[in-house]
Amino acid sequence: MNITAFAVRRWQLTLLVFLLLVLLGVQTFRSIPRSVDPHFPISVSTVTVVLPGSDAAEIEETVAKPLEDQLQGLDHVREIRSTSTDGVAVVTVEFEHGTDAEQSLDRVVREVGAIRDQLPRGIQRIAYRRPRTTEAGVLQLALVSDTASWRRMVKYAEDLRDRLNVVPGVRTTAIDGAARPEVRVAIDSGRLAEARLPASSVASAIQQGGADLPAGSVTGAGRRYNIDAGGAYRTVEAVRDVPVRAGDGRLLRVGDVADVRWAEAEQLHITRYNGHRALFVTVRQKDDVDAGTLRNALVTAVDKYRRLLPPDMMLEVGFDQSRDIARKLERLSEDFLIALGLVLITLFPLGLRPSLIVMVSIPLSLAMGVLLLALFGYSLNQITISGFIISLGLLVDDSIVVTENIERHIRDGDPPDKAAISGTREIGAAVAGATGVLLFAFLPLAFLPEGAGDFVRGLPMSVMLTVASSLVVSLTIIPFIASRFLKPHAPEGNAALRVVMGGIHRLYAPLLHGALERPRLWFYGALALCIGAFGLVPVLGFSLFPAAETPYFLVRVETPEGSSIAATDKAVREVSAILKAEPAVTSRMENAGRGNPQIFYNILPREEQPRYGDIFVTLKQWEVGESPKLLARLRKRLAEYPDARVTLVNFENGPPVEAPIAVRIAGPDLAVLKRLSDQVLAVVEAVPGVRDANSPFAYDRVDLDLGLDEAKAGLLGVAPGEARRAVRLAISGEPASLLRDKEGDSWPVTVRLPMDGTQPLAALKDVYVPTLAGGSIPLLEIASPRLKSVPPQITRYRLERTVTVTAYNQPGYLTSRLTQTVREKLARMAVPDGYTVSYGGEAEAAQRNFSGLGPIIMLATFGIIAVLVLEFGRFRETAVVAGVVPLGTFGGLIALWLTGNSLSFLAIIGFVALIGIEIKNSILLVDFTTQLRERGLGLRDAIEQAGEIRFLPVLLTSVTAIGGLLPLAIGGSALYSPLAWVIIGGLVSSTLLSRIVTPVMYLLAVRRTEGGVAPAGQAA
Repeated sequence: MNITAFAVRRWQLTLLVFLLLVLLGVQTFRSIPRSVDPHFPISVSTVTVVLPGSDAAEIEETVAKPLEDQLQGLDHVREIRSTSTDGVAVVTVEFEHGTDAEQSLDRVVREVGAIRDQLPRGIQRIAYRRPRTTEAGVLQLALVSDTASWRRMVKYAEDLRDRLNVVPGVRTTAIDGAARPEVRVAIDSGRLAEARLPASSVASAIQQGGADLPAGSVTGAGRRYNIDAGGAYRTVEAVRDVPVRAGDGRLLRVGDVADVRWAEAEQLHITRYNGHRALFVTVRQKDDVDAGTLRNALVTAVDKYRRLLPPDMMLEVGFDQSRDIARKLERLSEDFLIALGLVLITLFPLGLRPSLIVMVSIPLSLAMGVLLLALFGYSLNQITISGFIISLGLLVDDSIVVTENIERHIRDGDPPDKAAISGTREIGAAVAGATGVLLFAFLPLAFLPEGAGDFVRGLPMSVMLTVASSLVVSLTIIPFIASRFLKPHAPEGNAALRVVMGGIHRLYAPLLHGALERPRLWFYGALALCIGAFGLVPVLGFSLFPAAETPYFLVRVETPEGSSIAATDKAVREVSAILKAEPAVTSRMENAGRGNPQIFYNILPREEQPRYGDIFVTLKQWEVGESPKLLARLRKRLAEYPDARVTLVNFENGPPVEAPIAVRIAGPDLAVLKRLSDQVLAVVEAVPGVRDANSPFAYDRVDLDLGLDEAKAGLLGVAPGEARRAVRLAISGEPASLLRDKEGDSWPVTVRLPMDGTQPLAALKDVYVPTLAGGSIPLLEIASPRLKSVPPQITRYRLERTVTVTAYNQPGYLTSRLTQTVREKLARMAVPDGYTVSYGGEAEAAQRNFSGLGPIIMLATFGIIAVLVLEFGRFRETAVVAGVVPLGTFGGLIALWLTGNSLSFLAIIGFVALIGIEIKNSILLVDFTTQLRERGLGLRDAIEQAGEIRFLPVLLTSVTAIGGLLPLAIGGSALYSPLAWVIIGGLVSSTLLSRIVTPVMYLLAVRRTEGGVAPAGQAA
């Protein structure tokens, strides 16, 4: 007994099994994690080293190069990048795709630790990071107050962080933008000089007095007592009262030579919300967590905490990822319902009962698909939902073919039970083979390499799992339902069916008959048509991933080199005021001195730099027609801002890319690199369609060289290195100890010169350097400060100094074409020996991702051929079936050209998927033709009869697929609209052409192998 007969005759068990699967699918749908975009591992580790007071060249030499040399020896390292700037080195290690990210980070930490003692003294912090797609903030809050002290705001922000961190699913909660409170010991240089006391002695006394060391315990009278011998400071007065010995032997207190009070450290990251002073609290989720559920729990916690805030503070939600998730999923749900309705309409020619039976396969197959998708560890996001929409037009194909064949057997007089079993058995092999071909077409897409493959993998997986489920449904539950609900009726069917079949007899049959009379003419004509369509490929151009169409974007503000954070903050405020005037803008998260906390999965925030600022802008909603115009208008207006370089950045789908256009110039000498980068920048800026071209070497940075006279310092009794320590302590400050308040929070006790926000240039005259004799001398007696020009940053790529010139494309211009134009122009530029020019950005990403398509397409091709050979047992029928592929490619290219789309990554996936869909339809025709010939029909009669009988199911399956994809296509999404148009265009052309060309190819192939002469009356 085959599976169909078992399902029909043991229908009780069939019903129970599928009812269980549906219930499990519904439960899984309610619990499966949801997100806007798919989450995937990123095999990258980042090391950030903070060494205050060092310029880019010193950072490169003492930090970046030693780390690069050490990390290069790790296994599976693809490339190492480093950026050395004022006081910060960021070294990024990218491992080969597929390397375990957690283990890679552990190895990086171990290797850096191995050379920690070789790095310079004075390193303030070494931070390690493994970027995750889940690090994008699920919620960004703003604690707003124009009047509250920073200490109070930090207190409330930390309390909020503690409450949010315990919410299930939260990975971390970060606080950004605080002017960090400290107990400042502002030394009085004059008093210290009088007391012959170096500032370092004050720092040492505070450090020793606040040492937090347990004294131990004693016992007595049968009891044990812990000894409280003091430790961390508890009050500001305790810091003032720390004794310190003067150079003349007097015993002084710290308060005698310094002003000790609460203050704030220099604010290196200034944040505001809609123009008001604020702290940002950003919540990041763990992996495999439903963002909507997490958001609801967070909002509940936030609402409870909001009631505890004082009147002078407000807690605002600046960004809520769940809103974007809900918006995109709602839009895709609407597309799904529209597609469902279109599919139902296309089934009317089958009749009411057969149509309802076919529709049963949709919820059953989708429930099973969602269940399997969750078991494989995928989330519900815009990519997987797009896969479900694509599969919506495909999963009914098997059920349509099976139901239509059962109906035909009933019309021929078979009872429903027998028709269900015999009709399904007759078509079962063809349905299984067709579905196998479709699965093989999508299977290689599930193994696409690199980040682009990780990004889109959920789409082929959701299609394959759903379509595979539909095959099981069509061979079991559909025959069972058909055997119970289909009734004998008139052979001609309903009115819709009579109209369709009448059209087939009147139009298609004569056309097919005429084509079989001149098979070579039709074959070569179709071949020429398809070859001609490939001429559109260079016209269409290539692209990787489009803009993400999110209702938010970034505005980057870059002030001139050497600008203070105050100057950057002023520019950020003025740019924000321009944005405020737009009615569509709802909120602005303003940042000066650092990038906005990470919001999008592939955009990492910029590290601390005084000249950088970010404004994260949220819109009311993204409107496909109007929002791009708004961005273009804003981009043009912001480009006219005079005091800073302002760039509007729209988020893009896919793996991280430094910029769409990136030209790397590598070589040893910074002066030559600057000259070459200036030439490259001029070339890039001159290309029409390029915007926001930038070179980090465009302008030098001006710094202050202290100009220490080491010989004179030695003569005056200054110990080596003492002058630098004195300057560092006075200007940057030296954390000496901690003050622990009653609530258990710890605050740094910092020794430094008095300052108001930042240290002015005049502070250098107040710096005194201790001598070996116990006295001190003014710093300016042994130093001659002077200005010097230094590179703003030094970047290294694969162990070479490298300058990267970046640029973006104007709307309507393809990055691939702009990059090609830049290549052609730069090919004429003279490059000295030892220097190279290479290309990154989208060109490099496309090369990496498309380079993996060759083996994948080969695998798909041979897999499909193997299924066809297994189905037909001979190569000639296989060749006939596979010959339909160019017919669909022709329509897909035409559809892209008519809709103005390029050959994007998703569009190419559409072509690969189209192969399986086309061959699936062609199998039905060729398989039935072969069956008719085995029953004794002549070659021509079998071809023509099979063409007429199989035209209806092929037409219905194609139209349902088109109906399912139509909402995606006309929705205008830059991400999956090209994919939908490719499949729709290919189905239209293959449905129209293959119904003629496939029979013609069958005739040409089979009659030649059967002696070259067809039976009498059937010669072409």
